[in-house]
Amino acid sequence: MDAQMTFKRYEIKYMLTRRQAALLRQAMAGHMAPDRFGHATIRNIYLDTDSFRLVRRSIEKPLYKEKLRVRAYGKAGPDDEVFVELKKKFESVVYKRRLVLPNHAAMEALKSGQSLPAQGQIAREIEAFRAFYGPTLRPAMFLSYEREAFYPTDGTDFRVTLDDNLLWRTDHIDLGTSCWGTPLLKGDEVLMELKTPGGIPLWMTHFLTENKIRRISYSKYGTAYGQLLAAQNVTGGKRYA
Repeated sequence: MDAQMTFKRYEIKYMLTRRQAALLRQAMAGHMAPDRFGHATIRNIYLDTDSFRLVRRSIEKPLYKEKLRVRAYGKAGPDDEVFVELKKKFESVVYKRRLVLPNHAAMEALKSGQSLPAQGQIAREIEAFRAFYGPTLRPAMFLSYEREAFYPTDGTDFRVTLDDNLLWRTDHIDLGTSCWGTPLLKGDEVLMELKTPGGIPLWMTHFLTENKIRRISYSKYGTAYGQLLAAQNVTGGKRYA
């Protein structure tokens, strides 16, 4: 696996019912196949400042926004590889910079403020991001979900993901733990993302039209932060907005 990777694409989101997700799996037959991760339990750690500056900026829907997270495809032990990802979004185009590092080494650096044990342009971009947001940038939220991921059988650069059982918490922020927390989705909801460098295949366009599925604006981290604020308002806890 490459230690450094870069992606540029559009990420288009839709909320499906479980019935619609089942119909989609049928519609994808002959067009899409499970990718190398197939069905995975994805664990994410989002970094933010003490005042949640990054997510507060994101939910204002600016032309440009950015975030830093660490991701594992399954429970990660100390020596297992994880992805340190810097995501930037400008005018609806998503740019992702990714480093692959051992879990313990990545988290130790991010918690302590030390530099990540990596070299190269992507590492420099991530370190510049950390320096800009300052010493209060730290692991702020654990967010997990079950994901089915698919790639096209015709060799084009198009991806479909289905996310279910979205959970978040602000304690026990560790990629080696089990998944529990506050749910983001209702019981019948499945979040679909289309990841594409440009257009959407005609068969997918037909599926969306026939099932009256419309594009939505949705941020997992932003929605979780909204729930956190609501809970703090009820309990009288510390507020960040």
